[in-house]
Amino acid sequence: MARTGVLARATHVEPVSSDHDVLAELQTTHPRAQLVLRESGGHDIVLPQGLVRLVLAVAEDLAAGNAVLALPLETLLTPQEAAQLLGLSRPFVSRLLNDGEIPSRHLPDSRHRLIRLTDLLEFQTRREQRAEGRRRIMEIAEEANLPY
Repeated sequence: MARTGVLARATHVEPVSSDHDVLAELQTTHPRAQLVLRESGGHDIVLPQGLVRLVLAVAEDLAAGNAVLALPLETLLTPQEAAQLLGLSRPFVSRLLNDGEIPSRHLPDSRHRLIRLTDLLEFQTRREQRAEGRRRIMEIAEEANLPY
């Protein structure tokens, strides 16, 4: 049975300009605010604080004009899906997998690999930290008029 793409099944929300004022107002909401879901019968359900934090974070991104993609951290991705999320080519991601830069596991009796979203995000964080370090080194070299 063919595997349906994870990114195709993910919840994807695009910003809508008519929602901007409401989203901007949500940004000023106190982080300890409650989020209540009212059922059609009038029954109220107070949602957990973790969900409130998530809704406020999503509102902030949407208000800034960014689309939002929701995936569980335990999601398993193919190298192609990982490449799409990182904005890199699949062959480059495959090389990172081969070099152990990104942990992956092989499917049983197969050459195909899967990557945990958590591992992919950790790799991206390390990559961004290295880029920031290089940028800071270049700034210091420029300020001191050092050749580089």
